[in-house]
Amino acid sequence: MSHMRVLLVASAIAGLLPTALVAQDTPECLVTLSASGSNATVSRGGRMISGTPDPSGNCAFTLTACVDDTATDACAPEPINSFRIQSLAHDADVAPLESALQTHLPATERTCEHTTVTIPLRSGPNGATRGQRRIRAQVTTSHGRRDADSLLLMCQCNAEATAFKSTFEGIQKSIFEAHGCTTELCHGSAKQGGLQLTPDAAYQNLIEVPSSASEFPRVQPGDQTRSFLWLKLAAKTAPDKLPVGVQVAGAPMPNNLPALSADELEALRLWIYTGAPQTGTVPGTESLLNACLPPAEPLTIKPLDPPPADVGFQFVMPDWHLEAHSEHELCFATYYDISAQVPKEFQDPSGTMFRFSANDLRQDPSSHHLILNRYIGSADDIHDPSFGAWTCNGGDKSGQSCEPTDLTSCGSGICTSEIKQSFACIGFGPGAGGQSYYAIGGAQKAQATTEFVDGVFAQIPMKGILYWNSHAFNLTDKDTTMHARLNYSYARNSKFPIGSIFDTSRIFGANAAPYKTQTLCNDYVLPQGARLFNLSSHTHKHGKHFTVADPSGKLIYESFVYNDPLSLPFNPPLAFDSALPKQRTLHFCSFYNNGMAPDGSPDPTTVTRRSRLPQSAQNTIGICTPVACAAGKIGTRCRGTDDDRTCDTAAGANDGLCDACPLTGGESTENEMFILIGSYYVDTTALALANGGGTAALALPALDTKGRSTSTDLAVPPQLGCGASHAAHAMHAGH
Repeated sequence: MSHMRVLLVASAIAGLLPTALVAQDTPECLVTLSASGSNATVSRGGRMISGTPDPSGNCAFTLTACVDDTATDACAPEPINSFRIQSLAHDADVAPLESALQTHLPATERTCEHTTVTIPLRSGPNGATRGQRRIRAQVTTSHGRRDADSLLLMCQCNAEATAFKSTFEGIQKSIFEAHGCTTELCHGSAKQGGLQLTPDAAYQNLIEVPSSASEFPRVQPGDQTRSFLWLKLAAKTAPDKLPVGVQVAGAPMPNNLPALSADELEALRLWIYTGAPQTGTVPGTESLLNACLPPAEPLTIKPLDPPPADVGFQFVMPDWHLEAHSEHELCFATYYDISAQVPKEFQDPSGTMFRFSANDLRQDPSSHHLILNRYIGSADDIHDPSFGAWTCNGGDKSGQSCEPTDLTSCGSGICTSEIKQSFACIGFGPGAGGQSYYAIGGAQKAQATTEFVDGVFAQIPMKGILYWNSHAFNLTDKDTTMHARLNYSYARNSKFPIGSIFDTSRIFGANAAPYKTQTLCNDYVLPQGARLFNLSSHTHKHGKHFTVADPSGKLIYESFVYNDPLSLPFNPPLAFDSALPKQRTLHFCSFYNNGMAPDGSPDPTTVTRRSRLPQSAQNTIGICTPVACAAGKIGTRCRGTDDDRTCDTAAGANDGLCDACPLTGGESTENEMFILIGSYYVDTTALALANGGGTAALALPALDTKGRSTSTDLAVPPQLGCGASHAAHAMHAGH
């Protein structure tokens, strides 16, 4: 999924109120953070400090950081060599605290500094949005040991703001009720389309409930483009956002009433995209609804139901633990064997592969990506020592050892290899990984649906070893467990094997300097006879506008959202029959913005920052050397993390930070990628244009008496971004 950012905070204007309450952690050996706030309250074991706003809507907090805080006998001091402190997009506001502590390093005894953070409350109309900021400090010792501590500062809503218990309650009152949807003449009863939207019935009547006027359910968790409720409302507010080819039956909604605002429609989209939860806060919806909502906690999506046995089957990812304030990219293996459950009509002629024409992925919204890979080697490698111990994950035998090829050995659980931190499963498994697997499903976001055009199929073996590559973030204060399910639907018409586009030839080409922009382009030549039926794209957060043009120069694809890129179907498919390669060439480009504000000035909140790179990127691909200031004299050239003083606004000011980097290829969203993704098939029955303007018949497809392809070759859908591109990462690491 996309990185779900904690909203920016509030703290400001020290000394406005007379009394203060101090909160501090249980002392740790290396670093502690504490904060005091006027009229503040402390919760979550001292991890959250909440302040009451003054009449101007600001809260006052004083932040204190200590190194070698050896207040208990169990703690022994160590030489502290470095101290870094972050506050998401407002690192410049805590830079003075970082600089003050750095002047004491290296330290071998308790040393503390404090500062007042002066950030105004970020709010919607009437100060409705609750302000909050996550502060995180990290130290490193001379022995290479690291320790971190964090606090959440929160400024409560103004008294006149509307408070809701959850995002859905905000949608119920701010959208359904405020726009007249719950009146008797509309959906106050089940008279209109059988849909009642009163508070006691709305949620149960929406989630995966079939619509009487559409093939889509009223709300499909994770996918607004297949949610009839969103389509009906978007048809009035933003008809340009409707999926290509989708016809919305009936009048746009609300009927005979003003349309939803763009913010309200976006709040509804975010709610659906994150799984349409009945409780909890969907990050980002506070400001869109002008609402006061509780702090965000991990969201668990409604599990995807498995398809009927004659329609398809489901893979279930073994659950894994995701701690509060953590990011993990993991790899682990399972064994599968579905040969006894796949009907003969959906197998290839060799009887070793199954054929599918669609798949669905649904996982918890904390996910950045999930890629399901199949190991290329023999299933006999299942007991290779590189997999570690096989144990039951979940179920009544959780934690017990198991035999992976015995699918009943864990009862209701799943026999799982050792779960390892891994960059896209590189170095995982027998032979130290390498290119020993290929992707068979997944996506770069939390939810995804892939459907081929009629007659097109993919086919993969019915048994073997799976590598699960899961990457997720938890920016909340609570631990959670990650869940995911993938459904595969059998191909009932299997005439054309799928062809896949996954162009990584310039994957790490983006290299815009700090506070600059860049447009990167490339070409992809389709095979003769290709029928292009889908396009998508992949960049990271600095990629702002991805386009694809056909051979005539006509724009056929645009996407503006990196973590939810457009997946554009073409029905009928676009034909490319020319014998001339230039007539079969797609020209694709992406515009990157590395920290340039709309007025052309430097924006340190959006520039690539060395301090924001996750440890996984620092250990593998994506580390960068800062070349410009992110605080102090913002935009001035500097030379690396030890050159903060160059960035000071004046000699001895200690307010500078050398932290801004050029765009660098890599795995994290602070790094960048450039990938064209698509699907096609080759129409071998078509007449293709030959050199000189003549025509020639292409070879007829090999079909059996039922019109099914006789191919026994592997045919896989396009790799789906991010994690699937990591093999390309390895190949391009030297770029």
